[in-house]
Amino acid sequence: MGPVLAGVLQLLALIAALALAYVPLGNHMAKVYSSDKHWRVEKWIYKGIGADPNTEMRWPAYLRGVLAFSAVGVLFLYLLQRLQGVLPGSLGFKAIDADQAFNTAASFVTNTNWQSYYGEQAMGHVVQTAGLAVQNFVSAAVGIAVAMALVRGFARSRTGELGNFWSDLVRGVTRILLPLSVVAAIVLVACGVIQNFSGIHEVGQFMGGDQQWNGGAVASQEAIKEIGTNGGGYFNANSAHPFENPTPFTNLFEIFLLLVIPFALTRTFGIMVGSVKQGYAILATMGTIWVGFIALMMWTEFAHHGPALQLAGGAMEGKETRIGVGASSIFAVSTTLTSTGAVDSFHSSFTGLGGGITMLGMQLGEIAPGGTGSGLYGMLIMAVIAVFIAGLMVGRTPEYLGKKIGTREIKFAACYILITLALVLIFTAVAMALPTPGNSMTNSGAHGFSEILYAYTSASNNNGSAFAGLNADTQWFNSTLGLAMILGRFLPMVFVLALAGSLAEQKPVPATAGTLRTEKPLFTGLLVGAILIITGLTYFPALALGPLAEGLAS
Repeated sequence: MGPVLAGVLQLLALIAALALAYVPLGNHMAKVYSSDKHWRVEKWIYKGIGADPNTEMRWPAYLRGVLAFSAVGVLFLYLLQRLQGVLPGSLGFKAIDADQAFNTAASFVTNTNWQSYYGEQAMGHVVQTAGLAVQNFVSAAVGIAVAMALVRGFARSRTGELGNFWSDLVRGVTRILLPLSVVAAIVLVACGVIQNFSGIHEVGQFMGGDQQWNGGAVASQEAIKEIGTNGGGYFNANSAHPFENPTPFTNLFEIFLLLVIPFALTRTFGIMVGSVKQGYAILATMGTIWVGFIALMMWTEFAHHGPALQLAGGAMEGKETRIGVGASSIFAVSTTLTSTGAVDSFHSSFTGLGGGITMLGMQLGEIAPGGTGSGLYGMLIMAVIAVFIAGLMVGRTPEYLGKKIGTREIKFAACYILITLALVLIFTAVAMALPTPGNSMTNSGAHGFSEILYAYTSASNNNGSAFAGLNADTQWFNSTLGLAMILGRFLPMVFVLALAGSLAEQKPVPATAGTLRTEKPLFTGLLVGAILIITGLTYFPALALGPLAEGLAS
């Protein structure tokens, strides 16, 4: 079997698995966020934190809950890292430096999971499990909660109430993320991923020095790392490390895990707004972009030139031989079109155009299918933009799901889009203009520029993957990337919740003969076009200086 056919067959198997999980998981999540009953363990949690899960919140109160909870998470994780040297199970590792501790705390609380450290050489068991793994759960649950608030904004009318943040947060962990992670961890352990609390082992000599291996609770963290679209690996090599991803099957299984919730949330959305067809329209948009990007990536990585690449069966530099070009391409596209950031190959070693595809996937806003929750609300924001454009084209007031998209709503949607764009381009421009950040670049020219552009694209979009080759463990990058992660996560949430509150206050508008049918393929095509044009035109000059220039020169 040729490598191209193998890659296509793996893609088809992945689509089949996602299709099988779509209805039951989507239905389950709709029941979770629509139920008025609380589990006993959830009642204990509410009592412990002093929250009333039955109190409905308007959008400012919901936002305050998101920000307060996340701020406490940043502080707790920062202190845990700074105190690592005196904690049990630290494996002898010292406390993390202040700038790196801030960067890591901001990273994991914002669901970015950018790592400017070597996991197996910096973090002990307590920080990994009590700090990083816990944030993998709750940061993902925060994203789903905000998405559910926006969905309720479309579903409800003549009220500003969007649900209860604390209830949405706890249910996301106890009823969705935790059960799925337990099952996934068992599968990973059965397939060879390690799960222990052992120390550091000397395993021999390598290049004149001692080689050491760490143990760790890897399978459990790997499960939520993918299911919660987090991405932070236990080891520096991330999902290319055989302790995290030992076989081609685990590689495909991990891709399935990082995609299953974001895709299934479209059915949850359809059920909660009373029209499953609306969910299918959003699903079709996400699926079209996802499959299209995979096709482009496979083409760039298999369209090799020269005898070495022909013998290798593709551009194998930076890729694991046990995984291959096809599966690496699927993983790279899936992890950058979601907010996962896990990698089974080094994106810096992809072809010039292949590296550009990974960047563009993040620059779209990670909405195809996007992160847990963040992908759905990002796509719904783009749907609002698309119906507004359609309304301008036909000369009538735009409507979406029975709600008018007026001046106030379109301002919220526009601000959501512009914030991330501004963060990426401004931080990249400043870093390239100053002399010190450039010293962290391993490469010069177009590829060196791509390293900087990729870093701020990844941080601002809360992805967390790296282009490699960039030394990000400096005060400049730890500080600015940490700031970009926080602003890129929470400022858009402000406008998502404000939009949700505005929509919930409206009374429903009856459909007429002139209403745009947003469940039809025509709208799906319009939405795909709006996404590609709005983001593509904005980032095109920067992409032309980096990956496009490199790809055309090779």
